[in-house]
Order: sequence, then structure tokens, then C-alpha cells
Amino acid sequence: MDMISAIIEASKSDYQLARILENVQEYAQLYLIAKQRQKGCDGMGEVATLKDEFAYFLEKMFSHCKEKEYLSCDITFDIDSIAAEINNFSS
Repeated sequence: MDMISAIIEASKSDYQLARILENVQEYAQLYLIAKQRQKGCDGMGEVATLKDEFAYFLEKMFSHCKEKEYLSCDITFDIDSIAAEINNFSS
């Protein structure tokens, strides 16, 4: 089971994680949409803000998962890849 699948499974019995995951999924979608719509320098600020907010909720989710021992390893990720992966699970 991959990391995102494990988190989604754990969220079924952890209300706090489920709420954090909802935010992560929402910001992943918003970030990817804004990134696709960005043309040149137009929209860079919006994309950067959404990326920061997405990263904030990712860190919050990963911290919660480590605290509850849903995940045991250190987590490294590429923000674009994980946004796409999370978005695929949301669809």
C-alpha cells in the first residue's frame, strides 16, 4: 500500500485526519488548476500562494500521521507529483 492510500485508509477512522485530508485534497486541486492556467508571469503570485497553502496542509497531514504512527518513515516528496497523486485519488 502506498503512502497516500495508507493515509486515506487511516482517515476513515480518524476524524481529525479526515478533515486535514479534505483540505489537502482541495488545495491540491486548486494548485494544479492555477498552475495549468498560469501564463508566463501572470498568475505567479496566485500559484505560489496556493503552493504554500498546499504545502502547509501536507506538512500538517504528515505530522499528524507520524504522531499517530500511521506512517513510520521520514517523508520526502515532490510537491507537483504528490499534488497529482492526491488529485487522482480525489477524482
